[in-house]
Amino acid sequence: MQYQTLREEAYEANMDIQAQQLAIYTFGNVSAIDRAAGIVAIKPSGVPYRDLKPADMILVDLNNNVVDGTLRPSSDTKTHTLLYRHFARIGGICHTHSTHAVAWAQAMRPIPNLGTTHADHLVSHVPVTAVMTDEMILGDYEHETGNQILDLFRQEQLSPEEVEMVLVACHGPFTWGKTAAKAVYNAAVLEEIARMAYLTLQINPETPPIKQTLKDKHYFRKHGAQAYYGQ
Repeated sequence: MQYQTLREEAYEANMDIQAQQLAIYTFGNVSAIDRAAGIVAIKPSGVPYRDLKPADMILVDLNNNVVDGTLRPSSDTKTHTLLYRHFARIGGICHTHSTHAVAWAQAMRPIPNLGTTHADHLVSHVPVTAVMTDEMILGDYEHETGNQILDLFRQEQLSPEEVEMVLVACHGPFTWGKTAAKAVYNAAVLEEIARMAYLTLQINPETPPIKQTLKDKHYFRKHGAQAYYGQ
């Protein structure tokens, strides 16, 4: 089987979407990339997770041409490949429909950084894109979804290596990482951050963002040259 290891990586990550309760039925998708070959393995469109096998993962190149596979690739494939082309250091991408992250996306609100759980993973808020124009929606929709993410990161001067998650307005979350497994991990973290922020603002709508010194302490003890968290 061509690119068996890549297919297995994508398959295992897709299985983790349901294991982490980040999507139901056929919702969501994960991809993994072989950078040297320029090949992406991604979930086939509309196939229930319980029916998937590693061999079902579809191989596409970075121009969205199917290299191997008998099924149609995920409808979100063009979003994935656009991000791979522009975020050169990422190795996996995950898209879910997890409840709380989707709620923030539908509300078209970034998730504020309110506490140390959020700060453990990123120093910024979780950004949200602008709403697509009608022209974009009626045009190459999935490609334009990727463009919305790229435009947001340029406008807010965000690094995709530091901010590995985004909300697409009215749609839902995309996350990424060095591997497909890390992309799903970030999707689970994002869902928990979204749930915590929602509950916090229900209790106290006037909750301010976490103070800078505490935010920096929690982020940099896990990231960067001076990190000391973990083994």
